[in-house]
Amino acid sequence: MKRRTFLSLVGGGCVLAAGGVGAFAVTRTPHKALAPWTIGHDRSPDPRLRALSYAILAPNPHNRQPWLVELTGSDAFVLHADPARRLPETDPFDRQLTIGLGCFLELVAMAARSDGYRPEIALFPDGPHDERVSAGPVAAVRLVPDAAAAADPLFSQVLMRRSLKEPFDAERTVPDSVAQALIEDRLPGTAAVTLDPGRIADLRALAWEAHVIESTTARTMQESVDLMRIGRAEIEASPDGIDLGGPFLEALALAGLMTREALADPESTAFREGMRLYEDMHRTAMGYYWITTPANTRIDQIAAGRAYVRANLIATQSGLAMHPISQALQEFPEMATHLSGLHTLLGADGGQRVQMLARIGYGPEAGPSPRWPLEARLAR
Repeated sequence: MKRRTFLSLVGGGCVLAAGGVGAFAVTRTPHKALAPWTIGHDRSPDPRLRALSYAILAPNPHNRQPWLVELTGSDAFVLHADPARRLPETDPFDRQLTIGLGCFLELVAMAARSDGYRPEIALFPDGPHDERVSAGPVAAVRLVPDAAAAADPLFSQVLMRRSLKEPFDAERTVPDSVAQALIEDRLPGTAAVTLDPGRIADLRALAWEAHVIESTTARTMQESVDLMRIGRAEIEASPDGIDLGGPFLEALALAGLMTREALADPESTAFREGMRLYEDMHRTAMGYYWITTPANTRIDQIAAGRAYVRANLIATQSGLAMHPISQALQEFPEMATHLSGLHTLLGADGGQRVQMLARIGYGPEAGPSPRWPLEARLAR
């Protein structure tokens, strides 16, 4: 939140003791929740745990971290989806959740190869999940020692990867060569990118309208509000969901100006300021990247996740920011017109499914998202 927004909201009603502002800011960082990003090079004697310490850093919807890992034998594990981490209102068929699991599997594979192991991944060994995820296995993974295994050049970017949820620099265009690099990495599915001003304008408008629909539909907005972690204490207690941290936001919360009730109320200042911030994000998209799959099976969704995280790593390598914007891809009834319109706009009409849409551009440096430690996501 910009400083001028902060000051206009508090209006003199929130005062920090003179000389205490710096200390307050420093103590707002949720170091415990960010620790997994600093120990990604876990040197556990178990190569599975070494690989998994990177996989838990994968992008995923609403940062729910829906993976649950069951270690089996001495060299294998089973990946499950955790049904408790579903988003039933905005992701009723668990499509986005499954894409997040695909991101997880790609980072597992990259980490294993960098460590001298060949990952053998069998998807849905007991059959694909149907309309919703179940407790059944998503993937059975075995790590096999392999002298020929080589580190992927993108692996060095894993700890620096971010999803930038800030307005982009509207004065800085994206070079065509940088944008095209996002689609040169060949994995199942078709990736595309556009820097065309007319197409960008159309996508900005549609994506913003979709955001408004999600935010003004009471049950879908409430799903997000329920997952907001406001301030350091909440973030560290539950390092998933939507983190609203930092000194400005925490000061607003302490002043009673940012509450869950206010964030869910379209008439409140907090709600309106949040919408202005997101409108700035949408209006400053300098290009778009998307992934289309031939159908919409669970295999397609996993493939989309694997392709997306690789594109995010390519962007990181070149200094380009990416921010997935999923609203127009969601399947709840109020979004149907925009879901169909997006497919038409992107030329995906013949049974294809657009799985991911992300805005691209250049923006401020961003910090990592909170994460549960690996041990919290191991099945007991």
